[in-house]
Amino acid sequence: MSVETIDTLVVGAGQAGIALCEHLGKQDVPYLVLEKNRIAEAWRTSRWDALVTNGPVWHDRFPNLEFKGNAPDEFVSKDRVADYIEEYAQKVDAPVRTGVAVIKAERLSDRAGFRVETSDGIIEATRIVSATGAFQHPVIPPIVPQSATVTQMHSASYRNPDQLANGAVLVVGAGSSGAQIADELNRAGRKVYLSVGPHDRPPRRYRDRDFVWWLGVLGLWDLAAQKTGTEHVTISVSGAYGGQTMDFRRLAGEGVILLGMTASYKNGTLSFADDVKENIAAGDASYFEMLDAADAYATAMGLDLPLEPTAREMFADPASLIDPISSLDFAKEDITTIIWATGYKQDFSWLNVEAFDDKGAPIHQRGVSKEPGVYFLGLPWQSRRGSTFLWGVWHDAKFIADQIAIQRAYADYQGEAAIIRPAAD
Repeated sequence: MSVETIDTLVVGAGQAGIALCEHLGKQDVPYLVLEKNRIAEAWRTSRWDALVTNGPVWHDRFPNLEFKGNAPDEFVSKDRVADYIEEYAQKVDAPVRTGVAVIKAERLSDRAGFRVETSDGIIEATRIVSATGAFQHPVIPPIVPQSATVTQMHSASYRNPDQLANGAVLVVGAGSSGAQIADELNRAGRKVYLSVGPHDRPPRRYRDRDFVWWLGVLGLWDLAAQKTGTEHVTISVSGAYGGQTMDFRRLAGEGVILLGMTASYKNGTLSFADDVKENIAAGDASYFEMLDAADAYATAMGLDLPLEPTAREMFADPASLIDPISSLDFAKEDITTIIWATGYKQDFSWLNVEAFDDKGAPIHQRGVSKEPGVYFLGLPWQSRRGSTFLWGVWHDAKFIADQIAIQRAYADYQGEAAIIRPAAD
């Protein structure tokens, strides 16, 4: 059986893999993209029905393709994002093979490159780019046993309120997904408990500018790494219902019951840490820090933006914040469902190379692995805060393509310096 060969093999056709296609094409790099499902599959099947983007489409897009038919300040649906990524793949003539899974990749023993075993045969590649994304395998903490009389699901499996059994719902996690799902369920008339951990919550809009604009002018999108000790701090923001600031006191005033971090389970009762006040206060601090930074920037730059004193007004503390709840008895509270909005883990088990630390995380510099010929794309904080957004991964993809082109140029060198003719010739 003949073996297919290619210079660069890209694994994954989500936003990262498709972003890379344009840049590899411009560098004349022979390449192929393999995708085990469809292009942008995660946007279609691993998100809830009503999900919209957390940023307006004037900002959250690839630089050279607008969301045609959508208003610039619109927060578009998940399916619209998937269609957009497919449209971009067509625009750059991306050589994507769908329905082909990569099973194993390892370095060739007798020559340069890698042997890649796929569901459609063997491919040999000089270089491999893992563009499998940041959201691969949902993580549910092993707190509540599966034998408990409650349905447990990850936010990746949640679709809509009608999917759930009658009864109250506990949502664990107050990042963007958890907060939005809790809000949606509460609006649907469900009794909702929300377990709140450490988080930042920026203003959706302030002084006539969306928070993505403020992050841009303040240079915060380009932060190279999270502050020490904030690795587990999520951001809570929403584009739902036209876009609004995610204020947990407001949610509580509308019926959501706030809890501290989920701690332990015993005999049908779930216990929570005594930290809900602390976590809400830290979120408030991040909110006011953003307002202060925005005000200072507007003053320094002489911007004629309307003042917004009401942005500093706070909703009243709800009962669940004044007198925190330490535990919940599932039977007494009629809690029938737990939705774990607790993040994801990455899986590089298919990539059998010396490119990972003892925890299985890639060792890299801006996506360039310590293993020659191996690259990563779509990692959180790959080069900056914005790396997981459409526009951010596009810039990371350009860097990776440039590095591949540089390595190809070095490989073409034959051991003799170029002869530069005098200008008179």
